[in-house]
Amino acid sequence: MLDILIARISQGHQTMTYPDGPSPPLPPRFRGLPVLDADKCADGCTLCADVCPTQAITPATAENAAAMPGPLMDLGRCLFCTQCTSICPADAIHFTQNHRLAARRAQHLHISPHQSLPPLEELSGRLKKLLGRSLKIRVVSAGGCNACEADVNVLGTIGWDLQRFGIDFVASPRHADALLLTGALSRNMHMAVRKTWDAMPDPKIAIAVGACAISGGPYAGHPEVLNGAESVLPVDLFIPGCPPHPLTILDGLLRVLGKRIADGQKC
Repeated sequence: MLDILIARISQGHQTMTYPDGPSPPLPPRFRGLPVLDADKCADGCTLCADVCPTQAITPATAENAAAMPGPLMDLGRCLFCTQCTSICPADAIHFTQNHRLAARRAQHLHISPHQSLPPLEELSGRLKKLLGRSLKIRVVSAGGCNACEADVNVLGTIGWDLQRFGIDFVASPRHADALLLTGALSRNMHMAVRKTWDAMPDPKIAIAVGACAISGGPYAGHPEVLNGAESVLPVDLFIPGCPPHPLTILDGLLRVLGKRIADGQKC
């Protein structure tokens, strides 16, 4: 026992200082919020839309140029695979290191050269009063590949220590305030998701994590997939990515609860 205590003391402080300090460093290969530059787009070019595996990009054409002066990207569908950036001859699309991707509405995930993500709205009223200080989450993988699930689990490790924010994972839906859904929601999981949601006491919220849970991801349109959580639940928070980085997930959770982030700002 003494050896364990000595080893633990020698390890020092393991939990990151974020959000009181700077966010943890992201790897150079990290793909965050994309930026679109319509001025670089050639007239009639649809290469990025043609190569996108999930039809996340709608190109500007002669027919829709007045209403849409540049390409439109749906982050809820995007796999962050960068095939669009690889094929674009003008470098009109590039992915930044901005990890803040969460939104309260699916339509808020639509970005264009002239419009980025709007500020994330906090929970309000009774929801914020009851859930803002203590949020218990039941995670359900409804046909996921385990990538989003793994990054959600990372938040429970000593380095991230999700519990210090009053946020914790629970095994029973009867103890949960939030249902966090991953995966494309297969038809075989439809009843399990509904029963989990119905077993949760009010008030409650639903969180969709990852492209599959938001839109069906690469499986959208398959007859055995229900194309995301909104087909079954009223989703309150969308966290895009394939998979989203743990920092992106944590940022979305903290901001929707009104927690202060890094520089003291809530959003």
